[in-house]
Amino acid sequence: MNFGASLSSTAIIRTPNLHRWRTLIPLPALSFSNRRTSRISPLASGLSASMSTSSASPTEPATMETQKPKHPWLIVGLGNPGKKFQGTRHNVGFEMVDAIAESEGISMSTVSFRALFGKGFIGDVPVMLAKPQTFMNASGESVGAIVSYYKIPVKQVLVIFDDLDLPFAKLRLLPKGGHGGHNGMRNIIDRFKGNHDFPRLRIGIGRPPGKMDAVNFVLRPFNKQEREELDFTFQHGLEAVRILLLGGFNKSATFVNSAKPLEQLG
Repeated sequence: MNFGASLSSTAIIRTPNLHRWRTLIPLPALSFSNRRTSRISPLASGLSASMSTSSASPTEPATMETQKPKHPWLIVGLGNPGKKFQGTRHNVGFEMVDAIAESEGISMSTVSFRALFGKGFIGDVPVMLAKPQTFMNASGESVGAIVSYYKIPVKQVLVIFDDLDLPFAKLRLLPKGGHGGHNGMRNIIDRFKGNHDFPRLRIGIGRPPGKMDAVNFVLRPFNKQEREELDFTFQHGLEAVRILLLGGFNKSATFVNSAKPLEQLG
C-alpha cells in the first residue's frame, strides 16, 4: 500500500515527546566509552544468565547465540518529524524508540546523520537509536548513512514501523522480508541495494474504517482507549528488544509472536 507519497516537505527537528514515559525514572545519558548498567527486566536478565551458564568452555568456540557482537546494534524507528505528525499512527515507530530511550536512559538529543540519534547500552550490548528526520519516504538516506559510517551488519539493524495489515496494537517480529507497501521500508531496502535480510518489528495500526483513504488513516491520532492499548504494546516491545539483544532472535520472536491478545490478559 503506497500511502506515504504525499508526505514530503522540509524536515523540522524537534525534541521527542516522552511525557507518557515519565513514570520510568530516567538515567543519565550513556555513551560507548562510559558504560553504566541499564535496567534489565527479570525475563531478559534470566535469559542472559542462562546463556552464561550454558556457554561453551574456554577451549570451544562461542555459538551464534552467545557470541558478543563486534558492532553495535542499530535500532531505528520510522515516522515523520514535526508537531503535525506527533501522536499519529504513522509515527508509532518513533514512539517505540522513545520508549526504549527513556527506559534504558539513552539520550536522543543529538542530531546526526539527519536523525535524532543516541548511543548507549542494553545490558552489555552497545546500541544506537535513531529516528530519521528525512520524512518517511526518504528514511533510507539516514539509515543508510549510519550503517555505512559505523559498518553495521544489516542483520544487526532492527527497524520498527507501523503496519496496516496487522490488527491494532499487535506486534510481529520477523528476521527479514519485503517492504509490504511501506514507503519507509521500501526506501531503506533501496539504500541497502535490495538487501532485505534485516530484522523488523511491525506494530499493527489496523485497517482504515469504511472507505477512508489509507493516507488519511495513517495520519489520524489515537483515541484514549487506543492510547492505553499502545502503552501495553510499547512495554511488550521493550521486553522483545531486550530479549533480542541478550537472548537472540529466536527467543525474542517466540516471546513476541506467541503473545496473547490484550483482551485475553488480565
